[in-house]
Formats: sequence, structure tokens, C-alpha cells
Amino acid sequence: MLVDLFLPAVLTAIMFSLGLGLRTTDFSRVLRTPRAFALGAFNQMILLPIIGFAICIVFGLPPALAVGVMVLALCPGGVLSNVLARFAKGSVPLSVSLTAVISLTSIITMPILAALSVSYFMGADAPPVDVTALGVSMFLLTAVPVAIGMLLTRFAPDFVARLAPWMSKIALVLFVILIILALAANWATFKANIATLGPALLTMNAALLFLGVLTSKLAGLSVQETTTVAIESGIQNGTLGIAVGSMIAGVATGLPEMALPTAIYSVTTWALSLPFVAWRRSLAN
Repeated sequence: MLVDLFLPAVLTAIMFSLGLGLRTTDFSRVLRTPRAFALGAFNQMILLPIIGFAICIVFGLPPALAVGVMVLALCPGGVLSNVLARFAKGSVPLSVSLTAVISLTSIITMPILAALSVSYFMGADAPPVDVTALGVSMFLLTAVPVAIGMLLTRFAPDFVARLAPWMSKIALVLFVILIILALAANWATFKANIATLGPALLTMNAALLFLGVLTSKLAGLSVQETTTVAIESGIQNGTLGIAVGSMIAGVATGLPEMALPTAIYSVTTWALSLPFVAWRRSLAN
């Protein structure tokens, strides 16, 4: 019930909400801030998977949980990263541009790298991963609702102006409900793994926020750009991570081990994200 009905609906709503805030100029904007965008893209697509892999090795995570951490590390940012960038007084246009472009790129990169992660960590016990089917599913669940949202923004701007604020709130509420339901339905598994996954995920989150700030400062980015790059580096699309982990595991009900790291991350990330947002917001004043 969770995976085959509610989860796809929530992911579709979140990506549709993202599309409502997008225009074609958001994609061309990367040409006007090439350094900030390039760094943000590098951190998300290269640095994040490397840190995720290192966390799996250092903490000695079991194979299925290690795959789940890698799936999380391969996810782009989402609506939550855009909201946090706004609250932190970062560059919202940069945040939206990174989320949009990396979300579309991940339709290709996620299935390939996820399949490699499954093979590496699970070996002979690895379930078969249909890269093409996974890519098609991601396309239908992410690119299509984003495109519909963009078309509405283009052809019905007045309607979107009224809908978008509500849709963003609805998407966040649905995300919170999804996480609560997922953890409640798998409470025993959550309790059995929180001692292992909690420290690992907090360490990954802290490392990415820190490296986001560090690399931005080394690149000479502004305070607002630094805030956004750090948030986009450290905040992933939890709904997508749960969906992909569940699809790889071939589970249509409940929450498989491969999706558990993302579900736990969606809770633990607030412990660092909220203080980080408050800190960056104080620097912008």
C-alpha cells in the first residue's frame, strides 16, 4: 500500500510542485552563474556519492543498508532544499536551477550507479536491477510531473500564482506523512537499525554541509551562493530515495532495508539542517 499507491502519489505531487516554480529561464540561468552552478552540480553528482561510499565503508554497513545509503547519496535535492534555501536567505534561483537540472540528469545517472552499488555491496546476493525500467519509472515519476507543472506555469500563470503556494505546503505535508507512515509500519526494523544508521547518516549530513561551505568559500562564492550550494549538497530528495530503494528491492508493500536509510535520514537531517539554516540566515542579515 505504501509503495504501490501512496509513495508514487507523494513523489508525483512533490515533483509537480517543483515544476510549478520552474520556467525555461531557470535552466538558462546556469549560464549567468556558471561557477556557483558548476560547483553545486559537482558536489551533488561527484562529491556526494564519494562521501556516501566512504560512510558505508567506514561504518561497515550491512550490504542492503549500504545500498540504501548509496541510493540516498545519488538523489538530487528536492522541494525541501528549495524551502530551506529560502529560509536561510540563500540564492533561491540557484537552488531551483540546481534541483531542476540535477533531477533531470539523475534519471540517467541514478539507475546506472544504483545498479553498480547493488552489485558491489551485495555480490552474489544482489537482486537483478533493470536499469532501463528503473530509468523509465523515474522519468514518469519525476520528469513528467515537472513538465506538467512547467506547462501550467507557462500557459496559466494566474492559476499557478494561486496554486503554487498551497501546492508547496501540501507537498511538504505529504512528505512528512509519508515518513511517519513508513517508520510506523516498520518500527521494529527502525529500532533495530537506528543505532547503526543514525550516526552514519548524521556524519554524512554534517560532512556534506561542511564541505559545501568549504568548497564554496574556496571558489569565492557569495554568502547567499555558499548557503545554497551547501544546502543542495547536504539535503536530498527523500521521497525519491524511498521510491528507488523500494523499486530496486522489488517490494510493493512495507519499507525494505534499501529504503530504510532514506527514511531515517529524513528524520535525522533536521537535527543539523535547522541549526545550519539559522546560522546561515544570521550571516545574511
